[in-house]
Amino acid sequence: MSSAIEIRDLHYRAGKAFEIRDLALNVPTGSMYGFLGPNGSGKTTTIRLLLGLLRPRQGIITVLGGSIPREAPRVLARTGYVPELPHLYPSLTVAEALHFHAAFYPTWDWKWADELVLQFQLDRGGLLSRLSKGEMGKLEMLLALAQRPELLVLDEPTDGLDPVVRRDVLTAVLDYVSQQNATVFISSHLVHELERICDWVGVMDRGRLVAELPMHSFKNGIKRLRVLNAPALAGDTPFVVLSRDAANGSAETWVVRGWQPPMSQWFTGVGATLKEVIDLDLEEGFVELLRTFRVPQA
Repeated sequence: MSSAIEIRDLHYRAGKAFEIRDLALNVPTGSMYGFLGPNGSGKTTTIRLLLGLLRPRQGIITVLGGSIPREAPRVLARTGYVPELPHLYPSLTVAEALHFHAAFYPTWDWKWADELVLQFQLDRGGLLSRLSKGEMGKLEMLLALAQRPELLVLDEPTDGLDPVVRRDVLTAVLDYVSQQNATVFISSHLVHELERICDWVGVMDRGRLVAELPMHSFKNGIKRLRVLNAPALAGDTPFVVLSRDAANGSAETWVVRGWQPPMSQWFTGVGATLKEVIDLDLEEGFVELLRTFRVPQA
């Protein structure tokens, strides 16, 4: 399986308060990769590093087969980027912004840009300084899509947008992916939004990658277990124990990752009883991962 983005042993420090350490990340070509994490976890910093906007202290970054930052110009010509905050000149009109952006990309598709202007109901003569947040979000997405990129990097692209605008923006992304088989790397703290559209997920917290796995494994493999007569030490389990909490009497609640139904036999083998397996939705699994990462189990 080829990779659109590959990061290895990445280190970056911003002042004394924040650093990214030992980051390894892999985005399969053609995937919709959801980059989850709370605000301040390092998602935007990671994106700026992989686009060559920041320089790491050490590590290897490869995007679309090119080494970053050395080959950044060649890579960025094939990459569409929607930053967390608007980056357009407010004195331009919508039409002027389109022409300005198109001048940098030989692959710019005017026919599709015109279709998106109509689809997003944007006024070509409207000043950017007078656009609503929703209209600006649509324009940013239009500019990234109309260059026909191989890779879309989207940093919180729907943050603060109303549900109708979020749907319009994400629909345009999904339509593009279905047509072009492009790779999408989308960061967000809106868990349920990514659950609907992504097939891979990476979870970031405090400058570290907590987990990286296919979305179906994330959704189906994290469970809450009710266990009776649990061993004092779990030992060599076929799943990853994220947390253990004592309940009443001999009962415990375990949260595990990598669960599959046949693994229930493990409890019988150690003299315990598995009373219940409880499904977690994506947000509950996300919270459990962060809780365990922040407070390691003894």
